[in-house]
Amino acid sequence: MTAPVPQEDLDAVAAQLGREPRGVLAIAYRSPDGAPGVVKTAPKLPDGTPFPTLYYLTDPRLTAEASRQESAGVMREMTERLGTDTDLAAGYRRAHESYLDERNAIESLGTDFTGGGMPDRVKCLHVLIAHSLAKGPGINPLGDESVALAADAGLRGTAIPADWPTYAELRGEPQ
Repeated sequence: MTAPVPQEDLDAVAAQLGREPRGVLAIAYRSPDGAPGVVKTAPKLPDGTPFPTLYYLTDPRLTAEASRQESAGVMREMTERLGTDTDLAAGYRRAHESYLDERNAIESLGTDFTGGGMPDRVKCLHVLIAHSLAKGPGINPLGDESVALAADAGLRGTAIPADWPTYAELRGEPQ
């Protein structure tokens, strides 16, 4: 059993979200400047409502960047690549299975829905970014790319670790 989340962290997350957080099990990721960035949330909220999003993005800098990427068509391009890149699709499926296994270890919801569109499409970069930041690079290939895009867009060293791989590195492109 993990220790309860300190009230100061819950207060910081409430300020980020503009509402009281629900079902927070842990701060799953802190930005380099110390702010909570991702919470790990119980599969069922305190009132019993199913909540399949295990990792939830809270840092406003990251949520704004996820929205910007979504508006720029990043999800569409990623989904198209899933249909043509079998290695990418296999890695994304493994990320989905890992996410599902981790959530089910806490409490099964009796569903294979994980979030973000996994494993067949990209529907929400907020979920993918949260998953990648919580687990670190190498687990969710498309989440990793979205985090790299955010880092390359000016969040490296503040909201995202300074050593996060670049988008070009993740895509195997020349530097």
